[in-house]
Amino acid sequence: MSLKEAITTAPRLLVEATLQPLQTHRFQPTGFPDLGAARYTAPDGSDMLLVESPQSVANRLETAILDDDGKLLPELAGLPYIQVTRHGKLLTSSLTEAHRMNSPYILEGADRSFFNKLLEELGSGKLTGPVDIRKLAHTVFKHDANSVLHGVFLAKKEISGGRYRLSRVLSGFIEATGVSLAESGGVKNDRVNPSGSTKEGFGNVPFHRSEFTAKKITACFNLDLARLRGYGLPPQGLDLLVHLALLKICRFLENGLRLRTACDLEAVSLTITRPKDLKMPSMQELVAACQAGIKACKGTFADPPVTQVIYNDKLKTGKDEDEDEEPSEDAK
Repeated sequence: MSLKEAITTAPRLLVEATLQPLQTHRFQPTGFPDLGAARYTAPDGSDMLLVESPQSVANRLETAILDDDGKLLPELAGLPYIQVTRHGKLLTSSLTEAHRMNSPYILEGADRSFFNKLLEELGSGKLTGPVDIRKLAHTVFKHDANSVLHGVFLAKKEISGGRYRLSRVLSGFIEATGVSLAESGGVKNDRVNPSGSTKEGFGNVPFHRSEFTAKKITACFNLDLARLRGYGLPPQGLDLLVHLALLKICRFLENGLRLRTACDLEAVSLTITRPKDLKMPSMQELVAACQAGIKACKGTFADPPVTQVIYNDKLKTGKDEDEDEEPSEDAK
């Protein structure tokens, strides 16, 4: 099966990468408050470990097409997104915001131009009854194609009662099989006052450290093709999003696997596991396909593709953000 056939017929596109520590065998997994490392047992009795959570991998995939300055890669120029400025300087964008298009810096500032545009294109709608998810997908694709892949929840009561939501169609996680603990520790040294009060941050403080080794570390990615097709986007738009998702996966595996100081990994293999016998395109092929897709979708995207929003001319108090409060006459 070719990738083109998979895009039009397969329900999912599943990708797996085998990883290994860049140096020696030890690595530090993600941790959770009051839980620590997430260990569990597989049905076959294998000791398992969550190395990177779906939430974290989702965040890393979102930024995989940004350069070191947090800007869209020049190779992907023309891809639509929303850029936010304040006092003439770049503040943030829908490519870096946790809630993408639903960022308060985009929808809650004094500049209501983009909010009003969404209201016009989506309509206020009724507070009951089904919402038109296809209309939402087309609107989101027009202004920020990445938000179609990573999901968005327009929780604004003015827009159909805040019920417009797109789920993530691209997800992933990293897990390890056959894990063993590698315990170690250290000391925070205080050269000035080794016996000082540790409660106040002084003194020598010993600590323990739990790392792991594993027989196998696997990164898994899932692209929901059936949901993407259900949005009714034009064929060139669907093709662009699939290649963009695969590009994000490849760039994450190539450039983003230094997950923590003690967790620096590298990919040793990359395979599309479903549909079977489907070859993973090279990075160069994916970039070329994305560029062709951006060109083909130009008439579908916002014009210009980068929508400018200004945040925040005035705070809700009406005072300029950088304005120093004048003393009262009584205080002078």
